[in-house]
Amino acid sequence: MALLPILRYPDPRLFKTAKPVQVVDDRIRQLVRDMAETMYDAPGVGLAATQVDVHERVVVMDISEDSNELRVLINPEIIWRSDEQQVYQEGCLSVPGIYEEVKRADQVRVRALNENGEAYEFEADGLLAVCVQHELDHLNGKVFVEYLSPLKQGRIKTKLRKQEREELKV
Repeated sequence: MALLPILRYPDPRLFKTAKPVQVVDDRIRQLVRDMAETMYDAPGVGLAATQVDVHERVVVMDISEDSNELRVLINPEIIWRSDEQQVYQEGCLSVPGIYEEVKRADQVRVRALNENGEAYEFEADGLLAVCVQHELDHLNGKVFVEYLSPLKQGRIKTKLRKQEREELKV
């Protein structure tokens, strides 16, 4: 297994749309293992392949307290969204240190493949629903800060560029 470098906003590669996985094979299973290791190490609760510069529709997530309930979503799609919405404070491994409130569907129903290529569906609410929508946005080339005002987006870009310059000095 290997830790993968996580792209940082506003890297243009974060805005690429991921292509469907054609075959769930050993290469995809290795990608899933590497993504899971990277997510846990970061630490985070979700990671989309787009964030590690692999533009295929693969997501790993684990919102459990003990980080022992890994979910693998290959070619995920939201097949239903509730009309009710919720506001959650979101963060992102590609936008380190930034947390902002985003409004999303309160509940979703998702269809995906697991790491063995088997189809499954599940319903999600609360943090899991937020995480699913957030990670699927990544696969569609969208970062959560795009839900914010242009002013906030500009401030975030400035802050992250400053962070990067500081890290380069060290």
